[in-house]
Amino acid sequence: MALATLFILLTLFLFFGVPVAVSLGLASLVYIMMAGMPDVLLIHTMIGGIDSFPLLAIPFFILAGHLMNTGGITTKIFAFARALVGWLPGGLGHVNVGASVIFAGMSGAAVADAGGLGNVEIKAMREAGYDTDFSVGVTAASSTIGPIIPPSLPLVIYGVMASVSIGELFAAGLIPGLLMAASLMAMVAWYARARNYPKDSGISLCNIWITFKQAFLPLLTPVIIVGGIATGVFTPTEAAIAAVCYAMFLGLVVYKTLNWKHLVRVSMDTIETSAAILMIVAAAAVFAWILTSNQVAVHLGDAMLGMTTNKTVLLLIMMVMVLAIGLFMETIAAITILVPVLLPIALKAGIDPVHLGILVILNLMLGLLTPPVGMVLFVLSEVSGVKFERCVKATMPFLVPLIIVLLLITFFPQIALWLPTTVYR
Repeated sequence: MALATLFILLTLFLFFGVPVAVSLGLASLVYIMMAGMPDVLLIHTMIGGIDSFPLLAIPFFILAGHLMNTGGITTKIFAFARALVGWLPGGLGHVNVGASVIFAGMSGAAVADAGGLGNVEIKAMREAGYDTDFSVGVTAASSTIGPIIPPSLPLVIYGVMASVSIGELFAAGLIPGLLMAASLMAMVAWYARARNYPKDSGISLCNIWITFKQAFLPLLTPVIIVGGIATGVFTPTEAAIAAVCYAMFLGLVVYKTLNWKHLVRVSMDTIETSAAILMIVAAAAVFAWILTSNQVAVHLGDAMLGMTTNKTVLLLIMMVMVLAIGLFMETIAAITILVPVLLPIALKAGIDPVHLGILVILNLMLGLLTPPVGMVLFVLSEVSGVKFERCVKATMPFLVPLIIVLLLITFFPQIALWLPTTVYR
């Protein structure tokens, strides 16, 4: 009875728009009181849920992304990407994807990518005569590369929740992220041929060299982060701190685009974002503890394994569950709820948890591009001045290449597992 009440209350709270952290916390508190447990258990479990060293990476990665945005780093990245691939048919569409790949190595969040690069990209594409719908669609889709290519905030959360090496998860995300970029560039090429989109400019090695020199120092950010983790120089948390120090060095010393007023504003934004994420993680820790103590995952796993023992079929069933949750819930919240349920099933079926993590995050990225939540769509609607409904319609075609990549990684796990196996195992 108490467990049924937990799920009913959670569903009702979320339906009526109660914040996810509050919904999880209140529903869990009602369960604890109905079960006759001391209410102080809620606080102890919440504190234990965020008492984790790897979670320190979250505010630092968020701060690094904010510093890069505020310091004008995005314009240098866009200029370099424009010189590099702008000569292709539909040039600015390819530039859009290329810039997202580069920025992914700095921000680790789709919303940061959409907000930071979106304004620059859509403005440039409009001025060049591209359709607004195409500009918004490719910008939205390419922003989902950010949480797949390391560093990645969702992968950090997943790693903590699943007790999986964050370094392995980062390594596993690199090839799928590049595959996403390649599939989106193929889609852009198809649009360019069908609509006769122009090349942005002729290829110029001189221009590539000039913009590369201007963007060289920002481009070192992912090298420092990923290289440092891969070589064992520092942990993912220490890598996040190194990224912040490097971003401050670029903004304060090299480019002089940051001042103390900027730092205060950026710090406050980081505190607000980090607090919201960690509250969700803390509340989800209580929810996960309740599910574990009632063996919900075990019973669900037995039911699913009773249907089939085929790993691929099980993954497809789980991906449908993730997609359904992702349509209605923000990424971090969805991860914290889904991992305690799906991970035991995956382990029982012999599915690699690193492989599962990449699939879950990539699947949840589709939720950022679909209503009713669609956080990236809301951001781009604000940035571009286009109605939300039109943003949804513009983005729909670009879901096709992303779904194809998701299916490829589902059927061929080595796409994600080859690099972490080679480096870490």
